Amino acid sequence: MVTKPATTPRRPRTPRRKANRPSSFVRLAPFWLPAFALYTLFIVWPLANAILYSLFDWDGLRRGAFVGLDNFVRLFRDAPWNVDLWDAFRHNVWFFVLTMILQNSVALGFAVIISKLKVGGRFFQNLFFMPHLLATVLVGFLWSLILNPLFGPLNKALKLIGLDALAQPWLGQPETALPTIVVVNAWAWLGFPMMLFLANLGSIPASYLEAARLDGANAWQVFSRIELPLLRPSLIIVSVMTFIGNFNAFELIFVMAGSDGSPAGSTDVLGTYFYRTAFGTGPDAIQMGSTLAVVTFGFIAGLSALFLRIARRGTVIYD
Repeated sequence: MVTKPATTPRRPRTPRRKANRPSSFVRLAPFWLPAFALYTLFIVWPLANAILYSLFDWDGLRRGAFVGLDNFVRLFRDAPWNVDLWDAFRHNVWFFVLTMILQNSVALGFAVIISKLKVGGRFFQNLFFMPHLLATVLVGFLWSLILNPLFGPLNKALKLIGLDALAQPWLGQPETALPTIVVVNAWAWLGFPMMLFLANLGSIPASYLEAARLDGANAWQVFSRIELPLLRPSLIIVSVMTFIGNFNAFELIFVMAGSDGSPAGSTDVLGTYFYRTAFGTGPDAIQMGSTLAVVTFGFIAGLSALFLRIARRGTVIYD
């Protein structure tokens, strides 16, 4: 009979204490803290001040009594605030709708065409994206010169080819001023949605398209039944960004038509109306300008959040 030597029981290991290391949140502070500081300084702080100013009565630069929501009631009820507000809002809606149709439909068409090109695709991407890199003020100034009715090259070119009837003061007529600015705005921003559509088209698995072609689908059927439904993520992003950008529009309209929405107020939008209200000479400039800014922010943020909530339902996810 063989006996096993007795073994002494091992002592349980005591867990080592980890060194007091800072969390990843603290370690990454040098990266997110500057961005957070700038965001707070230029976005959160002005917005908080605007909300605060809209709740008080102001006598020039001196703050008066607390009035609660009275300034908001005045904005929607009393003239001339209510009349100017709804006119600017109506023009802004048209500005957004026309830009949405023109800019994004053309951008989608160009993206589909460029995605099919074997040669020259990168050249056309750069070509259509270049106007997006220009400053908005520069774009407005250049197009104001091009559209000038006296010496602008557009009207001269129309007269040169015998289309004198089409030569007109594009920015001087209420019927053509806002559509003209829409075309310029779409030209300047066309490249951004086009690049988003191109990126989304490039991420669609090629096997989906090949399977559709093997089943006998033509080019239109492949686009409408395969590619377009899978473009839903980029369509949502482009739609929301177009909505936010158009309802914040100011620089291009200010340069091409002025702060008063010339001619005859036909180009007046919420941005120019806010500029005249906040930087006016009346005693109500601060309180009514702040009230208008809060209303505009609430409308844009609320409608954007609602659209995103609805649009995310049914988003296509594929491997």
